[in-house]
Amino acid sequence: MRNLLVCLGEILIDFLPLESHGELTGFTLHPGGGPFNVAVGLARLGQPTAFVGKLGADVFGRRLRRAVRAEGIDDTWLTDAPAPTTLAFVSHEDGEPVFTFYGAGAADTLLTPADLPPALFERAAGLHFGGISLLRGSTPAAALAAAERLRGQALVSLDINVRPRLIDDPGAYRLTLARAIAACDLLKLSAADCAWLAPGEDPVQVASARLADGPALVALTRGGAGVTVLRQRDGQVETLHIPGFSVAVADTVGAGDSFSAGLLAALAERAALTREALAALPVEELTAALRFAAAVAALTCTRPGADPPRRSEVAAFLAASP
Repeated sequence: MRNLLVCLGEILIDFLPLESHGELTGFTLHPGGGPFNVAVGLARLGQPTAFVGKLGADVFGRRLRRAVRAEGIDDTWLTDAPAPTTLAFVSHEDGEPVFTFYGAGAADTLLTPADLPPALFERAAGLHFGGISLLRGSTPAAALAAAERLRGQALVSLDINVRPRLIDDPGAYRLTLARAIAACDLLKLSAADCAWLAPGEDPVQVASARLADGPALVALTRGGAGVTVLRQRDGQVETLHIPGFSVAVADTVGAGDSFSAGLLAALAERAALTREALAALPVEELTAALRFAAAVAALTCTRPGADPPRRSEVAAFLAASP
């Protein structure tokens, strides 16, 4: 029975900054990692969610296991590895979060295609992957194997979430991204992703070019300016723009992940977890799903760290929004 939204990839510890008088003075520990943040968002929105990956054999790995279970995420396919946990230190420069990663040989980089259980391919209604799990170790091969095998059976969602400072071999990474984009049905890009993929080009044009590479829908997130969506429908390219919500921003960490979680949850509620259903979803239903996702992201920005809202919070926020 296909009833799970599955997230695959990195699960790590974010150390968020503490500042005094404009100076960095310390850090606080928070569970993180792009795919893990999406899993948390999905679970808090009431969706049955599972995580696929590997945890470190250290105090941080044990802390992450407790966090997964506390959120109600199925951890059956989250296994332990004799390796450390990836640590990500977050700071702010020019108002934007900057990440410094310590993760060479870490557990989350060690997932292999052989680690993927048969039940994953029987129970996944949707698969979300991407982020730094496409950069290091054997995990990129596992992520691609899962996406390529599930394409046509479940909705495959990808957020590349490029981290230029971590890219050692741009050519190899671009080949990995090309395979990942070809395997996905739903692609989320940020303006920063587009700037890396095609420097100097209009982000909307970059997103449109990616639509021709395989996805049925590309969502280009633009922070407070909202989201521009391009969809293949009846042989035509349909473009939608959803404005953002005005909120008091505490932090933008995890906003993109929250958008992905919100959109996947909204699509699940509309029984649109196949490529065909996504392409056929009426414009008004897709618009409502995107507005819901934008609201989830906006609420996440009102608090520090990747701390996505619950279903009731989103409902109240939308009810109070014009």
